[in-house]
Amino acid sequence: MQPALKAQLDFLRARIAKVDAKFALAPEPLPGMEVETELGRHWELERLYPWDHSHGDFPVSRLTEIAAQPWVYLDTETTGLAGGTGTVAFLIGAGHLDASGFRLRQWFLREPGEEASALLSLSQYLAGFAKLVTYNGRSYDQPLLETRYTLQRQRPPFARLDHDDLLYAARRLWKLRFDSCRLVELERQVLGHERHGDVPGELIPQLYFEFLRTRHPRRLLPVFEHNALDILSLAFLAAILPPVFADPLNCPLGHGAELAGLARWLAREERFDEAVQLYRRAIDAEISDDLLFRSLWELSLLEKRREDFSAALILWTDLSQSRNPFRADAYTELAKYYEHREKNAAMALECTLAALSLATSDELLHRRSRLEAKLNRPRPRRLL
Repeated sequence: MQPALKAQLDFLRARIAKVDAKFALAPEPLPGMEVETELGRHWELERLYPWDHSHGDFPVSRLTEIAAQPWVYLDTETTGLAGGTGTVAFLIGAGHLDASGFRLRQWFLREPGEEASALLSLSQYLAGFAKLVTYNGRSYDQPLLETRYTLQRQRPPFARLDHDDLLYAARRLWKLRFDSCRLVELERQVLGHERHGDVPGELIPQLYFEFLRTRHPRRLLPVFEHNALDILSLAFLAAILPPVFADPLNCPLGHGAELAGLARWLAREERFDEAVQLYRRAIDAEISDDLLFRSLWELSLLEKRREDFSAALILWTDLSQSRNPFRADAYTELAKYYEHREKNAAMALECTLAALSLATSDELLHRRSRLEAKLNRPRPRRLL
């Protein structure tokens, strides 16, 4: 045999031996413990975040403000994002506050056959709480778990639980401030916690399938951490969001975009007096020009609805005097005001023409024709 060929074969044998040795190693042990129920066995992990543990800028002791509430925080990791009967929640995490701090429990399926046992254990756990808190759980986590309970011929435990999905409140409050309201983004922007080495959500199903194939949990361990951080952040957002919407005028928020978002929600709830106050606080705060003009416009419509036309008139005049997306609309409102409330057709026509110079619509053209006809109509002559 040629020496060069022998050297190549020896090199390949050595590499194959390393690969064989790697996969011959015993699997790393999973953290946690096996739990047995009347429906079989499954795996559970538990950890405690004591009161002095910090999550970003906040210690867990901050959660004492909601410690008296019988709330449970839940999130799942699944085999796919599409939902449906083929999607399994292979990891279910839930947390609550107790005398020692924030306690987290995770139910893990080492194989799909452990689902019935894990779901039964989850039901028993949830029996001790009155409110379920999730992030997009109303549309995803709860329906998914209800489907899994039904397939396992178990009664879902959610009917008796009040469900607070914080996604909707988060969007109302922060979508004007941040580009994204994903939980991990709010965790960074609001709570000040930066994740390092976090596993992307879209890779989580692949990592679980890899575990089922190899039984090596090493690459799955970051998924447990990802789920734990989601639940911990959920608890901190629950300490911030519900109090803000319960007492918006006395909330500690000071960013203009947050105040504008809260004002917009109050307006939709027809709490107009509170909305006006928060819009004015938002305008006085430091906000972008786009949001400033939008807030001025929305405030003007609220003042009109409250029939405070003196305040609305000031706002429409301000908007009409500078270049902004609502300038034509402001001129239109001024035209309506002068025509119907001041009975000043000449001023109304002037405002209508100014609006038409910026934007054309059938309504404005009709208004112009009507006002011109009114001004050109011959006045009756006085006899004396």
